[in-house]
Amino acid sequence: MNKNSSSNGRRSFLKKMGLGGLSLAGFTLAPMQDQVAYATQNVQQNSSPSDLKITDLRVTRVLRTPIIRIYTNQGIVGHGDVRDIGDYRYALMLKSRILGQNPCNVEKLFKIISQFGHHGRQGGGVSGVETALWDLAGKAYGVPVYQMLGGKYRDKVRIYCDTTMSKDPQEYARRMQERVDAGYTSLKMDIGISLVEDVEGALVNAEFWKNRPGGMSGWNSIPGSYSNTEHPFTRVQVTEKGIDKLMEYVDVMRSQIGYEIPMGTDHWGHFGVNEAIKLARAAEPYNLAYMEDLIPWTYTNQWKRITDSTTTPTQTGEDIFMLKGGFKELIDNQAINVIHPDPVGCGGLLETKKIGDYAQKQGIPMQLHHASSPVSFLGAVHAAAATENFLWLEHHFVDTPWYDDLVTGVKKPIVQDGYVPVPEKPGLGVELNEEVVKKHMDQEIGFFEPTPEWDESQSWDRLWS
Repeated sequence: MNKNSSSNGRRSFLKKMGLGGLSLAGFTLAPMQDQVAYATQNVQQNSSPSDLKITDLRVTRVLRTPIIRIYTNQGIVGHGDVRDIGDYRYALMLKSRILGQNPCNVEKLFKIISQFGHHGRQGGGVSGVETALWDLAGKAYGVPVYQMLGGKYRDKVRIYCDTTMSKDPQEYARRMQERVDAGYTSLKMDIGISLVEDVEGALVNAEFWKNRPGGMSGWNSIPGSYSNTEHPFTRVQVTEKGIDKLMEYVDVMRSQIGYEIPMGTDHWGHFGVNEAIKLARAAEPYNLAYMEDLIPWTYTNQWKRITDSTTTPTQTGEDIFMLKGGFKELIDNQAINVIHPDPVGCGGLLETKKIGDYAQKQGIPMQLHHASSPVSFLGAVHAAAATENFLWLEHHFVDTPWYDDLVTGVKKPIVQDGYVPVPEKPGLGVELNEEVVKKHMDQEIGFFEPTPEWDESQSWDRLWS
């Protein structure tokens, strides 16, 4: 029998077996080559993981989030996000360090690039590349990312959602109720001294900052502004009147949504540890799920003072890069009640799990921050599924109607009755909807344009002599 007739015979055999079903007797009596062909017909053969090589890294940007794409010599690509409002060049500078490498060696490559990450948005490049490597490895081996992280503890991941601020407490409560009606079972409200900055007698030393460039906005890049002065150094204080006004918002929220739903708070403002303690104590009757980022995460001893002074749970961590970069000290000192890494900034998916696992040994649960694209949102779902002490994952774009349309491969809506089903497809389980991304992308950066200027390293990276 010549090669062609043999091949045609196997195809005919497989076709017959596929149409009529293959009995055990029929299988065992078939020629060995046909048995092998039938048994392996569903095995992924479009990639050879051991021969996989990285050939390129490019970026686009949507929703203030740089999305990276890593290309390979076998045609499969992996995606990841640089953290929201982060610089896409945090990822591009890593390109020369990973070109030609096998993306399946995730830990090896992470050790090469992790020295270029840092806290805040500066961890976004490393985290985005790490996520894209897991996406590639999962696709190469035909398994979902959570499986490579050790398996899953849950089939669906619970979501908490943010709520846009309003100075009208009743309007704010109405917006919160909309979240409940949409099926969310965990909420967060932004509340802080900006709500009472115009109330006479509510704050001390506020006028000084209001008369400086940037005013009391917490979001500007002006050096020396209130926004860029760490909390202990603003010397802003909250009076009893100010505290009462702020608690009115919390009271209206609880009166509207009740006490069954966990409700956390964020964006309180820039003030010192004593003010934080006063506010946390005042909030105790409302049983908040947490008060987030009351002071910078770097002040471990001050965090412990706050935590030890109140029954209101404390939480921080979205700006910390890696377990040993800051989480470990907070956890070891029992300085906070809940850790709050962002998988798009803390070092990626495996680092997120390591942080959660370490915290669990000290009796501390983990909640995940997220405000980036659906790519890393689903990546965070994998990390959450694989970590036992996980609580809730943030959904920051509830009010963006085309958010889900940016990706394909998962059932829509992505969030179903307050939960996200864990993807079962290889890798992250999603691909970009290129048409929708192009519609909403940053035109200045473009859609994964070539980046040859980042192909070669211009530095000697070794940290020791």
